[in-house]
Amino acid sequence: MTESNGSAAQDQRKQGENMPDWEKRFRAPRVSLPDWAEDAPDRSLFVSNATGTYELYAWNRSTGEQRQVTNRPNGTTDGVLSPDGAWIWWFDDKDGDEFGVWRRQPFTGGEDELAVPGLDPSYPAGLALGRDGRTAVVGRSTDEDGTTIHIARLGEAPVEIYRHRESAGVGDLSHDGSLIAVEHTEHGDAMHSALRVLRPDGTPVAELDDTKGGTVELGLEVLGFAPVGGDTRLLIGHQRRGRWEPLVWDVATGEETDLALELPGDVSAEWYPDGSGLLIGHSHEARGELFRYDFAARELAKVPTPPGTVSGATARPDGSVEYLWSSAAEPSLVRSTAGRVVLDPPGMKSPGSVPVEDVWVEGPGGRIHALVQKPAGASGPLPTVFDIHGGPTWHDSDSFAAGPAAWVDHGYAVVRVNYRGSTGYGRAWTDALKHRVGLIELEDIAAVREWAITSGLADPDRLILTGGSWGGYLTLLGLGTQPDAWTLGIAAVPVADYVTAYHDEMEALKAMDRTLLGGTPEEVPERFEASSPLTYVDQVKAPVYISAGVNDPRCPIRQIENYVKRLQARGAIHEVYRYDAGHGSLVVDERIKQVKLELDFAERHLGGAGA
Repeated sequence: MTESNGSAAQDQRKQGENMPDWEKRFRAPRVSLPDWAEDAPDRSLFVSNATGTYELYAWNRSTGEQRQVTNRPNGTTDGVLSPDGAWIWWFDDKDGDEFGVWRRQPFTGGEDELAVPGLDPSYPAGLALGRDGRTAVVGRSTDEDGTTIHIARLGEAPVEIYRHRESAGVGDLSHDGSLIAVEHTEHGDAMHSALRVLRPDGTPVAELDDTKGGTVELGLEVLGFAPVGGDTRLLIGHQRRGRWEPLVWDVATGEETDLALELPGDVSAEWYPDGSGLLIGHSHEARGELFRYDFAARELAKVPTPPGTVSGATARPDGSVEYLWSSAAEPSLVRSTAGRVVLDPPGMKSPGSVPVEDVWVEGPGGRIHALVQKPAGASGPLPTVFDIHGGPTWHDSDSFAAGPAAWVDHGYAVVRVNYRGSTGYGRAWTDALKHRVGLIELEDIAAVREWAITSGLADPDRLILTGGSWGGYLTLLGLGTQPDAWTLGIAAVPVADYVTAYHDEMEALKAMDRTLLGGTPEEVPERFEASSPLTYVDQVKAPVYISAGVNDPRCPIRQIENYVKRLQARGAIHEVYRYDAGHGSLVVDERIKQVKLELDFAERHLGGAGA
């Protein structure tokens, strides 16, 4: 990323001459949307894989200098730039286990130091840094304490201002440091947060809770305090009309300003730096677009972006907008409405891929949106990969993804399904999977599978079910509950034994599982049993490949070993790959190794895409 990396970039270009396109997509340097310091906008922080491992980089825009901030064997992606641009905070865990402490380093370089002496290691639960350069609001989560939030001032011992057994997190700190917004789930519904605003001494100022008094569950989220001194307006997201939309809440007066933007999909927002308007992000049917909302004119104006997905955007002090954009066919770029590419890393360039085709399929819970890619010029029936997204509150979009593109390069069609539980299709669609967890998503996947076969796209004898995290969970559950539907299963970092996973996972995920299933394994054992892949392991017919991180706090290794032992006991065809990281890897070589193993497993058991 700097001049010192020039020789590395040259070496990378030479290596790429004989490298297959699918591998180039993983190795090509890429960058995240740069964050910038509110009071020093020429100072930015971004993530890049330029060294072969995803790490944090500091960027001085006034000089052009870029400097690698972190250098750890398993990578670093969690970092925050202080408002004055003086410090970079980054989260230090052990080999991807997500349990650790915040450290900080001067923006200009120097030694790392413990950011908040006196706070023991924990899972992170939000961080907000004050403009005075002395104050931080730090959220922590542990199995023993639940969530605690602390005020930390330079040279003083941290002070606890919030504690609850249920999950919560730091939302934001006001411009003058006098107000702290907290998202909490004290009501016990981890899918729908309520809001509380506190003073730095922990006394409450205001409450907003949409989970009470209605017939449906509604959530709220913190989007940020107004970036103006003395301004008590808090920008929040709400679900009162069945989708995520922004609202301005004055926490001092209680006044709520509903923007009523009338956009059909989910809407997020952030403030323009002078507080005069909002940058609106609109996600609808797997695409994204941007708008500016002007408070004085109460008007919405389109911010021009190409068709595809905007996965992040920020308004700069000069009024321009920088955004991270890609499509399934075109690799990601950080662009500006000023008409330039903001960051273009040197070295190997990522090849493109094929565009996606939108498919809508009638399912048991409504129309299901699927995204389909297939090799250029290919006609069916093709060996087909059903690549299932994680989350479950996430969605696949028309954005660039090296994994699906690798399958397409090897002759496979790829189908990605935004099943019930996915975001971007309204609150009811996202919330629909409660209690019959996993089974509902698989009903939608089955409906799209039937379409893929009857349409002539997919060869019914060469169907792969695969995914990571929740997608890995659905893969194992699908292989057991739909044993005749799938030829092969490839599950990365999955939930395999739901009861053991619950007892071993991080506390915030325990809260989510209680919400999804209606209680603990002891309170609703029949639901955990019905939703656990382990329950159906003896019905699995297809060969199974599983990869797992030995330090994973989200889908812990012990519950995967329980599932593997059951496969071994009956001599089922399976392979397991264990690697020394957490919930996935930030090391490019490791990720490429995993993709090679998956492709090889499919080749050996399916006979290859050309068979």
